[in-house]
Amino acid sequence: MLGYEPIAESLSLRGGDSSRFLLEPVTGAIVVYDNGWALVDGGFDLDGVRDPILRAARYDYESYTAVVPPGDALAEGVSAAGLEWSDLAFCAISHVHLDHTGALRLAPAGTPVALQRREWQWLTSGIGRSAVVVPSDILDRDVDVVLLDGDTVLAPGFTALDTRGHTPGHQSFRVDLAGRSIVLACDAADLERNLTERIPCGWTAVPGDDELASRSLERLADLMVEPGVEVWPGHDPAFSAWMR
Repeated sequence: MLGYEPIAESLSLRGGDSSRFLLEPVTGAIVVYDNGWALVDGGFDLDGVRDPILRAARYDYESYTAVVPPGDALAEGVSAAGLEWSDLAFCAISHVHLDHTGALRLAPAGTPVALQRREWQWLTSGIGRSAVVVPSDILDRDVDVVLLDGDTVLAPGFTALDTRGHTPGHQSFRVDLAGRSIVLACDAADLERNLTERIPCGWTAVPGDDELASRSLERLADLMVEPGVEVWPGHDPAFSAWMR
């Protein structure tokens, strides 16, 4: 877990209580191979969060703010895992909301960053604070953006899944391990309730994309009932895997 954010239940659960707020974790994941590693998402840009002027401009909304622990949870987690940033093979960004794009500040120059083409087009269309996006998190970094079109194998046993709806090019990720598969739902399913009760999240970036979000949620819920497949919701404060 890389930080936290207060989120109204109605944003994470369609039909939820707009007056009830959840302190939801901001999550990321590392997939390790013999010859390198990959990063999925990466929380906030801590430099922006800790600068009072940038924080006010980017992260403080009427009912939202970035909450981060002392230090740098991502950098410390990579170090604790015995990994070096020079061995980072690529980053995979689920979508361009500001709680998912902060890791690129640590990525070496030229690092490939896998993003759905539809998400890139949305990012470069002029969106910004009103869309809960910090474009400079990606556009001002010296990285190699690799555009994907739908489901794509990124590395052996590591597949990007088209789960558009939350944003125009949202993607989830399936990681096939020995004996089990883990699907990182990211923001296509914030909470475990989204999956078990098949209730989509309550917010979409583009008006009219509710049906796309519902289809993506159904896809993930169907995967969850397959033998050996675990689907991890992106922001559930009570989900056991994130609590560990």
